[in-house]
Formats: sequence, C-alpha cells, structure tokens
Amino acid sequence: MGDPYVLMLVALAVLAIVDLVVGVSNDAVNFLNSAIGSKAISVRNIMIIASVGVFFGAVSSSGMMEVARKGIFNPSMFMFQDVMFIFMAVMITDILLLDVFNSLGMPTSTTVSIVFELLGSAVVIALIKISQNDNETFSAIWNYINYNTASDIILGILLSVVVAFTVGAIVQYFSRLIYSFNFESRPAYINSLFGGFAITAITYFIIIKGLKGTQFYGSIEDYLEGNTLEIVAFSFVIWTLISHFLTKVLKLDILVIIIGVGTFSLAMAFAGNDLVNFIGVPIAALNSYEAWSISNIAPDAFSMGSLAKKVPSNIWLLLLAGAIMVITLWTSSKAKSVIETGINLSRQGEGHEKFQPNNVSRIVVRFSMFLNAGINYIIPKNTQTYINSKFEKPVVKLPKDKTFEMPAFDLVRASVNLIMASVLISIATSMKLPLSTTYVTFMVAMGTSLADRAWGRESAVYRVAGVLNVIGGWFLTAIIAFVAAGIVAYLISWHIAMIPVLLVVVAFLITRNSIAHRKKTNEIKRKTYIERSESITINGVIEESADHISGVASRINKLYTNVVNDLANHDLNKLRKTDKHVAKLNDEIDDLKDNVFYFIKSLDETSVQASKFYILVLGYLQDSAQSISYISRASFKHVNNNHKNLKKGQLKDLKEINNQLNEILENISAIFKSRNFEDLNSILMQKRDLLTKVTASIEKQVARIRTDESSPKNTTLYFSILLESKDLLKALTSLLETYEEFYLSTK
Repeated sequence: MGDPYVLMLVALAVLAIVDLVVGVSNDAVNFLNSAIGSKAISVRNIMIIASVGVFFGAVSSSGMMEVARKGIFNPSMFMFQDVMFIFMAVMITDILLLDVFNSLGMPTSTTVSIVFELLGSAVVIALIKISQNDNETFSAIWNYINYNTASDIILGILLSVVVAFTVGAIVQYFSRLIYSFNFESRPAYINSLFGGFAITAITYFIIIKGLKGTQFYGSIEDYLEGNTLEIVAFSFVIWTLISHFLTKVLKLDILVIIIGVGTFSLAMAFAGNDLVNFIGVPIAALNSYEAWSISNIAPDAFSMGSLAKKVPSNIWLLLLAGAIMVITLWTSSKAKSVIETGINLSRQGEGHEKFQPNNVSRIVVRFSMFLNAGINYIIPKNTQTYINSKFEKPVVKLPKDKTFEMPAFDLVRASVNLIMASVLISIATSMKLPLSTTYVTFMVAMGTSLADRAWGRESAVYRVAGVLNVIGGWFLTAIIAFVAAGIVAYLISWHIAMIPVLLVVVAFLITRNSIAHRKKTNEIKRKTYIERSESITINGVIEESADHISGVASRINKLYTNVVNDLANHDLNKLRKTDKHVAKLNDEIDDLKDNVFYFIKSLDETSVQASKFYILVLGYLQDSAQSISYISRASFKHVNNNHKNLKKGQLKDLKEINNQLNEILENISAIFKSRNFEDLNSILMQKRDLLTKVTASIEKQVARIRTDESSPKNTTLYFSILLESKDLLKALTSLLETYEEFYLSTK
C-alpha cells in the first residue's frame, strides 16, 4: 500500500525543486529591483549579497512551515490519503500558475497562490468527504477548514497592500524633504542619523524579530524579552556613530551601505517568509508519510492530527532549498523579465511604457490632479516653493554614449524601498503570518515613486495602468488558484492514475512556456530603439531603418497575400487571424514612432540631419501598414456580414495584382536586407507598372457596374481594396525615393 505514496513523495520532491525555480523567478523582483534600479552597486555584487541573504533566510524560515501543515485546514479532520491528494493538487497548480505569470513578466504573489491553492483543494476534498457521509451536512465544512487562521492570513495580505503603499509614500516624502535630490551635499550628521535609523530598523526586525520562532531564538530569548526599548536605543546610538565614522573618516557613501545591507536583509526576509510557499507543502507531506508509515493503518483511515503538532524542520533540507534558490537567482531569464517590470513602473525618468492606459487609470490621474490643485490652493505659496525646491531634480549631463547608465531612481529612494519592505516583512514573519513579499515590496516601491513625483504628466496614466494590471493579476491569482487547485484535487481523488497524467501536462506546459519566453526574449533583444548603449551615426540610421523596412515589407507581403487568398475562399477564421497580425504590425510601428524622441536624442552631433529622414521613413511605413490594415478590416467585415463572394473576374484581377506586389515586396525586403541600395531604381520601375495595372482594374470595375454588376457591397469592397493598394504603392514609392535620395547624399 505504501508504494504509491512513496512515488507521490518523489513527485512532490521534484515539484518542490521546480516550484523553487519558478517561485524565485517570480520573487527575485522583491529584493533585487531597488538595488539594481539605483545602480549603486554592481549587479555581480548585488547578486552575491542577495545570495548570502537567501541562505540565512532559508535557515531562519522553519517557524513558517507550520502554515502549510495546519494554517489553512484542520488536519485532524483529514486522513493520510486526503492530505496527500491535497498536497499533490497544490504543488501541480502552483507550478503552472507561477510559470504562466513569469512568462508574461508579471510579478505575482507566491503567498496568495499557495494560500488559495491549499484552501481550494482542501475545500473540494472536504466536500467529497461530506458527500460520502450521511451524518454530515455541507455546513460541516467549517469543521474541516481552519477559517479563523485562513481569514487572518488573507486579511493580512490584503491589508499589507494599503499599509505598504501608505508607509512607503509617507517615509519617502519626508526622506526627500530631508535629503532633496542633492543628497551628496547634505551635512554629515544627516547621513549619520539616517544611517543609524535605517540600519537599526533593519537589524532589529531582521535579526531579532526574524529569528523569533526558529530553533536559534531560544538561546537568546532571555536577553531579548522585555528589553526591546534598551536594545533599540543602544543599537541606534552605535549605528549612528558607526555611520558617522564611515562617512566622515572613511568618506564612504552611507546610502550605498544602506542599500547593500538592505538588499541582504530583504533577501533574508524573503527567504524566511516565502520558503514555506515552495517547500512547505512537500515537507508537510514528508511529515505525514513518516507518521503514517509506522502506524500499520490504512491510508484512508489514518487521521492526520499529528500535523497540528510543532515539528522541527530539517536544517539540511532548508539549506538545500536555499542553494537551489541561489542558483535560480543567477541563471533565470524569467527573473530578469519580472525585475524589469518592477523597475520600469517605479523609475524616475521617462522611457518606453510597457502598459497601455485604460479608463480607470485616466480617471485616477484626473482625480489626483484635481485633488492636488485643491491642496495647492490651501497650502501657502512660500511653503509650496520650499517643498518644490526639495523635489527639483538636478540636471545630469552625460555623454550620449553613457545615457544608458542613468539609474531608474536615486539612492535615497532605493534605501527607503529596502528599509520599509524589510521591516514590514520581518514584522509579519515574527507573527508567523505568510505575508506576501511581492505585495509589500511592489507597493512600497509604488508608494515611494508616487511620493517622489516620479509619475509626471507624461507617464502617470501608464504607470497607474501598470499598477492596476499587476494588482488585478494578484486578485486573479487568488481566484484561479482556488478554482484550479480544487479541480486538480477532484481529478486526483477520482483516480490516483490522474497524478502521472497531470505531471506530464505540467512538464509539457513548462517546456512550451520556456521556449515561447526564449523566443520573446530574443525578439525583444532585436528591438534596439528603446535603450541604446552607444550614440547613433548616419550609418547607424541607415542600418536601423533598413532593418525596419526589410521586416515591414516582408510582413506586408505575407499579410496582403493572406487577405486575397482568404477572401477568395471566404474564410472568416483566417481573415480574423490575419487582422490580428495586421494590428500587431501597426502597434510595432506605433512603438517606433513613440520612441522617435529617444532616437533623436541618441544621435551624435554630426548625424542630427538624419532625424528628418528617419521620421519620414517611419511615416511611410505607417502609411503602408495602415493601408494593409484597412484592406484586412474591410475584407473581414465583408465576410463576417455574410455578403456575397467577389466575382471571378474581380478575384482574378486581385490575384494578378497580388503576384506583382509579391515580387516587388520580396525584392524590397531582399535589397534592404542585403543593403544593395543601387537596385532601388529597378523596383521603382516595377511599381509604376503595377500602379498602371491597379488603375486599369478600377476602370474595368466601372465598366462592370455599367453592365452586369449587381452587388453594391462587392463594389464597395473591391474599390476599397484597389484604392488602398494604390495608396500602399504610393507610400512605398515615396519611401524608396526618400531612401535613395538620402543614401546617395551620404555617399
């Protein structure tokens, strides 16, 4: 009878390793974004500091493991077989859920996912047991679910969003008033006091509060209990003196030191609080198996009341988990995507916005502007002038080849992010509440960025939309986790053979997501128009614009052919897909145009004249894309409305036009790909022939209308396609003539 459960333990161990990988990929943003975003310390040193912190946090996390065993459900009401089904359902669902969010580059909460997965699977198993027992009604569900603890955990997670945002905003506001943006010129005593406060807060909450509940706390408990005030006061004095010595004598930047210490402490707090999310369930399963294996009782008859007892965690398992987390930290490409999202939403400067604005974000921004106007009306002008002077950003002049080295935010904000997130997470850890480190660190970062006036009129609507998307993703996580874990638990309880089937599904989906993410990453690397590591010369403009033209010509060629063929076959589904691809092309060209500002700023002094050429090229590419967009949309609308097919003569003319256009676009793509610009003139001659063909087709249709054409809808569509084809050819002609003229002028 034990064999299936041994195999389940092996599967849970493997799932735990995979969960650690996908979990750290998601949660690395929690303790790395502030240090990386400020560029105060090299990335290599940040990773080393964080790795050490993760190891220490893993060792101190044993007190949190009880959440997986008894925090959500009442173990005495479940048999050994029941809890194994629950644990398997939780791990399978957790891996799939986190991997999907990681692939999207969206930070989500591992704590929320694990809590609601435990809740969903436990509820389903409990309902199955109740339905099989004639003496119980559905109201007995509350005997199975530890609803008091579960509700405290859920309420704590939700409350942390408001608290983290508010505390982060308040502390950052007053820190900026003290420091301003010219923090390098502040007196030494300010640095000393700030360092004393920051490091005292970090050391007290991380080392003292963070160790509470672990096996190490007992040896120092007598010294700490009842002496909190004295310990804090003594620590503040000592750390203030040390900070003064470091800044005054050794000439070190105390903010950089705070960021280093804060990164270590936050990594430690993360591992201490979140390790339960990754290995708490498998360890609980191991404890369950150890208790059942020596009982000689059937698995569906052995009560798991033993899980309610305090069980010390195996230190070697914790260290092994810490090692896997560190390795993932150094190697995961998905972690980099999630970190980038957090930094982009909190950065001080402008740049490419990942999220599109929505109606809610617009309403929030307008309301904030209205509220700000009301506050400014109340506050005296002199006070406003003083406050505004503290928020004036210094003009930093860098060579154009160094602009990419600008940090996303400065040392003051990075320090506040790390201090406040560390303190809040450590408080929750000391209370044995599995607080969402993602919620806390993300909302602290958003609160500090808002208070620091990082969300200006140019970016506020995008940043608010991003925050709303991420928060919406968190609540979506809770719903999906509950439902999906419940479904998986039901499938497993229906037949144990579903476990290997589900494991195969997990392996397939993770592999597919990894391949898709790798392709997406490679595609993003090819888009060099956002962040540039060197200034752009005229040759650089020619190279970049040639790549854009080659790519757009190739895609328009394929899309035009698809529309003509799908229209001939009256294939609505394929027309719908083609329309989506056309929309994607238009979005990408819009992105290029949105980043013209940064492109022009990146030009070296001798290449400024190329800016006009680049703008014209993008304009012609946009005209071409809009033409194919109109053709695609009109064709889709025609077929979607069930209008008559185009007649054979019309389709024949369109296919002839398509064949000639196909040849021209292939030649354009090849020329710009190979940079053989001397051949541009021959293509211009081909296009003149095709324009003559399109004009002749229009005249033929006019003749048809006068004789045998009976469908006004067909006529409308056909004229629309021909006229837009003509506009497409004119845009391409203007593009090639402009390019040829510019190329010859540079020669």
